[in-house]
Amino acid sequence: MKKLTLLLSLVLLLELLPVQAMAVEIPITSRAALLMEKETGQILYAQNEHEKLEPASVTKIMTLLLTMEAIDAGKLHYDDVVTASANAAAMGGSQVFLKEGEQMTVEDLLKAVCVASGNDACVALAEHISGVTELFVEQMNNRAKELGMNDTHFVNCNGLTAEGHLTSAYDIALMSRELLLHHDDIHRFTTIWMDTIRDGAFQLANTNKLIRFYDGATGLKTGFTSSAGYCISATAEKEGMELIAVIMKGETADSRNTDAKALLNYGFSTYGLVDVKPDEPFAPIPVALGTADTVQPQLGEQGSHLLLPKNQVSELQQSVVVAESLTAPVEKGQKLGELTVSNGTDALVTIPITAAESVPRLTWREMYMRLLHAAFLAG
Repeated sequence: MKKLTLLLSLVLLLELLPVQAMAVEIPITSRAALLMEKETGQILYAQNEHEKLEPASVTKIMTLLLTMEAIDAGKLHYDDVVTASANAAAMGGSQVFLKEGEQMTVEDLLKAVCVASGNDACVALAEHISGVTELFVEQMNNRAKELGMNDTHFVNCNGLTAEGHLTSAYDIALMSRELLLHHDDIHRFTTIWMDTIRDGAFQLANTNKLIRFYDGATGLKTGFTSSAGYCISATAEKEGMELIAVIMKGETADSRNTDAKALLNYGFSTYGLVDVKPDEPFAPIPVALGTADTVQPQLGEQGSHLLLPKNQVSELQQSVVVAESLTAPVEKGQKLGELTVSNGTDALVTIPITAAESVPRLTWREMYMRLLHAAFLAG
């Protein structure tokens, strides 16, 4: 085994670290709040995060998630044309005033949902994907269970007031993270401040004022009803780190936004994120009796991010320990060593180094042929 010591000037956060909120006081006036780092899912602040509350239009994040999953799976396309039903056209609240039989592309409907929070556009997408909203809502609840959203029960796809339609700040962060982590294209819509649909005839203005008034804002969704209060899943990105700030049951739109900004400001001022990478690429490791002479080491697939308070950055060190040689067979993903990040005295995280590919063992026939070939060249 050999050991290389490399200095890092990084601020990092590892997926495997315990997920817990820091004991910090932030002047939040809303009922529930949660701050999460997107890449790792680590919670940086929480207040009444599991209390079941009405989410209002923040519900639409799940509708957007199912829509983007259908697009990425090739079952739906941005230029597909959707015909609005009488049911979709009858939606009240925030809307883009779809008429029964009106046709609009999936892209414009997504824009209407993300920017104007159109309840009618939301239902039109749900019906196009699943046929009827009841089936779509069932799919929403199934997806929520898969994500571990144990505080959630959806009754509709748009967040209009309905008995039993509840979720929590924690669950909103979970579905927000899933959307942002795997469907980055949604930022094309959630970062729009003003735009139009219907060939410029209908103007849209984002209900999320942070898009214009908070540096680095990337979305995500606001919500309000008289019973739910003012809600938001506010996302922003700075220096390669995207944060998710969830606020539920705010007293006013301004207090909701103030609370969200307080969470984001705390996160960005205290933490930073970057990939753990060695200063030099891993050298191939020799393999004896294998179909290949070497195998390429790589960092393990479970993640390589580390988040630390900014005042600890200069103390970080990295050490790499890998095997000097191996004997076949070597399996893809097999552990070959470890990369450890420490603050000089304590190990903060250890990341396995694994084989990037498999190297099968030579058969007796293959070894015999190699010996013949070597003898021929020697002669």
